[in-house]
Parts: sequence; C-alpha cells; structure tokens
Amino acid sequence: MVPGINTGDTAWVMVSAGLVFIMTPALALFYGGMVRSKNVLTTIMQSFFIMGMVSVEFALIGYTLAFGPDVSGFIGDLSKFGLAGVGYKMLDGATIPELAFVAFQMMFAILTPALITGAFAERMRFAGFALLMLLWAIFIYNPMAHWVWGGGFLAQLGALDFAGGLVIHILSGVSGLTICILLGKRRGYGKTAMVPHNIPMTVLGAALLIWGWQGFNAGSALGANELAANALVVTQAAAAAGMLGWVIPEWIRGGKPTILGAVSGAVAGLVAITPAAGYVTILPSLAIGLIGGGICYTAVAVLKGRFGYDDSLDAFGIHGIGGIWGALATGLWATTAVNPAGANGFFYGESDLLVAQIISIGVAIALAVTGSTVLFKIVSLVTQIRVDEAEEITGLDLAEHGERGYNAELFSGAPNFISGKEFAPAPTFDLNRHGAS
Repeated sequence: MVPGINTGDTAWVMVSAGLVFIMTPALALFYGGMVRSKNVLTTIMQSFFIMGMVSVEFALIGYTLAFGPDVSGFIGDLSKFGLAGVGYKMLDGATIPELAFVAFQMMFAILTPALITGAFAERMRFAGFALLMLLWAIFIYNPMAHWVWGGGFLAQLGALDFAGGLVIHILSGVSGLTICILLGKRRGYGKTAMVPHNIPMTVLGAALLIWGWQGFNAGSALGANELAANALVVTQAAAAAGMLGWVIPEWIRGGKPTILGAVSGAVAGLVAITPAAGYVTILPSLAIGLIGGGICYTAVAVLKGRFGYDDSLDAFGIHGIGGIWGALATGLWATTAVNPAGANGFFYGESDLLVAQIISIGVAIALAVTGSTVLFKIVSLVTQIRVDEAEEITGLDLAEHGERGYNAELFSGAPNFISGKEFAPAPTFDLNRHGAS
C-alpha cells in the first residue's frame, strides 16, 4: 500500500469511473431511440466504437497531453506517453492512486465525442466519423482539458469547471452544431416526418445517464467526502428542476407534456449543474436546473426552427446551450463556503470569477468552431464524410454496416424504406422531435 492513499477515496473514485463509463452506452440508447429505425444500429455503434477508439487514444497520448506537466499554459508534455511513469504512485494533491484518476478521466474523454454524434446523426459515413472523432479527441478535447483541468492558462486565469461544463458540454455541443452545419441537413428535413422510433429505449438511456451522472459529478470530488455529498445532492436537485423547467413551457406551448420532454429536461438540468456541482449550495442548484431546462427547451423548440440548422438529436440545444448557462451560473453562485479551493461568484460579492467564466466560454466556443471546421475540412480531403443519397434513403444500418436493427416491424408506420423509396407515415404532430415548429 502506497503511504497516504485512502482506500475509501480510492474506492469511490473507481466506482465513479464505472458510473461514468455506463453513460456512453446509456447515451447510445438515448440517441438510438430518437433516430428512425433504419439508423438505430449506426447511432448505437458510433458511441460503442468511440469507447474503444478513445480508450486507446487516451492511454497512449490523451492523458499526457491533458494532464502531463504543463508546457507554457497550452498543453501537457509527452512525459506520460503510454502512461509511462504513472504506476501506482499517489496523485499529486489527492489521496488516490494516479491510475484511479486515469481511469476516471478516461471515461470523460470517451463520453465527450460521443455526445457530438447526436448533432450529425443519420447522415455521416462511418469512416469519416471515426477519423473525425479521433482527430477531435486529440486536437480539441485534450488541449481544452489541459487548459481547464491540467494547469493550463484558463486554470491560471481562475476559471472553474467542476465536472465538465466547459470541457465537455460546451465543447461537444458547439462542435456538434458546427459539424452538422458543414455536413448539411438530412434529406427531407422539415418536410418528411423524422420522429423517434423507440421512445422507451430513449427513456431507458436517460435513466442510465441520470444514474451515471451521480458518479460524473460527485466523483469529481476525487474522494468520499463532504464535497462529493454536496455534488451528489445538487446534481439530483438540478436534474429534477430541469425536468420541470422543460416540461412546463412545453405543456403550455404545445398543450401536452411529453416523456421525451421530461427526460430531455432532466438531462438539460444535469448539463447545467455539471460545472457548478462542487461550488454551489442547494437553492442555487434548483435555480440553475430550472433555468437550464427552460432555456434548453427554447433553444430546441424555437431557435432551431428559426435558424434552420439540422441538429438531429439536439446536442447543441441541450449540451451547448446548457453548458454555456452552467458555466455562467458557476460565476454567479459559486461560494467558498462549499469549496474553499474555489472562489466566490457575483452573488457573493465578487466579479473576478464571472469574468473568468465568460472568457473561458468564449475560448471554448472559439476552439470548438475553429477546430471542428479545420478538422472537418482535413477529413473531407481524405475520405467522403456524407453518405450518398441512396444510402441515406436505405438507411445507414444496411448501407454502412450490413445490419438491420429489427427483423420485423411490430408497430404501425414503422418501416422507413419501402422498395428503396423514402416512406413517411402521416404525422400527427410537428416534425421535429420536441414539437419545434
């Protein structure tokens, strides 16, 4: 046993790593239920493939770039390439082995590019997807993780991001929006019904996401302590408030509360509280979640239709918008009474943190837009990214993977293709998945 390592803290971080791990297959179900049946396996496959690909990438180079010794505030050096020298030593400033921290952070690195896939669902070739997401993990995720969590210039500026509002949600949501615009809209978007094919699957995925998020946020305390307990409680509070913040305006606007809206609102609340979970008390967490649910609903139900972009499963509307709000909210409600290692926000009499958060949000957006655009252009020179029209009509499950999600369609109007022709059952509600006009 290495002196100084706390077995209770280590056990909690390892359990939390397992909880965060389950979030990626949970996301696969969450997204998989929302696409048309002809694309369900492709959507699930993207998350599962990222689990394998990014695990290898993070072990080889991602960890050292994100958490290796700082080089000029910009990137980690290569001294921990292939996890060299990590061994069983204690993590600096903590009571856990560094390998436990590696495992925990690896799960974050896996989940982040998987979130992006919801923005371009149903229209990207698998080869283009794999190369783009690999390059994105190396050249966009790793630097941002270092800037905020690895001692880089945003950390030096004083930015706070307890569990990933800046690094995970803004970065993935804005990157998703950028990529879906560059890729173009799905064939028939706005004219053909593109309704979720299996909402119970989505609800199951959401339930697993909510469960995993307990480890996502509370595990970021890196110990079984009062800070973890605070993060756990405010996470649940924000998720519950986020559900109300989404469903209430949806009910008022559309006349019916939906289960899809309820789970989306819960996820929006979780996104919003993620950067603040280790810095705020219970009452602010309720406000953060409630407002987060409302603004994410507005982004999905109003802004997407107004601006016409095809963010298939609302990665930007929930993660991008929710992450921006959460980072700002941290600058408003953070208090050293919860975490002495943090800072006091605007509502506690200080403005420096809010300024740092605003700057960091701008940096995250700029990196996501610029980096994703450059990588998209590079990948497009190497391989075709967008599927052909015939393949999109047939469905990516068959065209890209030679598989079909369901051997028999058991519900009315389920087939998405008949004799190679697009099939659209007469919709009984608006075309977009949350009732957007």
